[in-house]
Amino acid sequence: MAARRRFRKRAGQAVSAVQLALDTEGFAYRKWGAEQRCKRGDWLVDNGGEVYTVDAAVFARTYRPVGPGRWVKVTPVWAEPATCAGSLPTHEGRSHYEAGDWLVANQPDGGDAYCIERATFEALYEPDDEPAAPPAPPGDPAGPPG
Repeated sequence: MAARRRFRKRAGQAVSAVQLALDTEGFAYRKWGAEQRCKRGDWLVDNGGEVYTVDAAVFARTYRPVGPGRWVKVTPVWAEPATCAGSLPTHEGRSHYEAGDWLVANQPDGGDAYCIERATFEALYEPDDEPAAPPAPPGDPAGPPG
């Protein structure tokens, strides 16, 4: 496989999400070629019509609110294109992928991984090869209005 590279979500890629804050054992559903499990406290996410669940701890670590029920992923991911079909374990179950899909991880070492179809990945993510620029000082014309 190709070397894993760092990516970030493109600007304007907010999702709608609600936490499963109910007295429940959770539920099972089929997605990505296998059964997925959602448990109490996990998040139900609608990402432009693609609906799935995210583990509560992962969501808390990687997303920030931008409005009522709207969230953005603020942490980078590390990804590489798959060279052949396969599957990988996730917090929710197992996900199957085809050659050309992207294998995406929330950790630089490949941990906390999932897969995304190529076209979807390319629409949502962009390379993040440079460190983030520091915020502009207050009153700086390049900074936000103060």
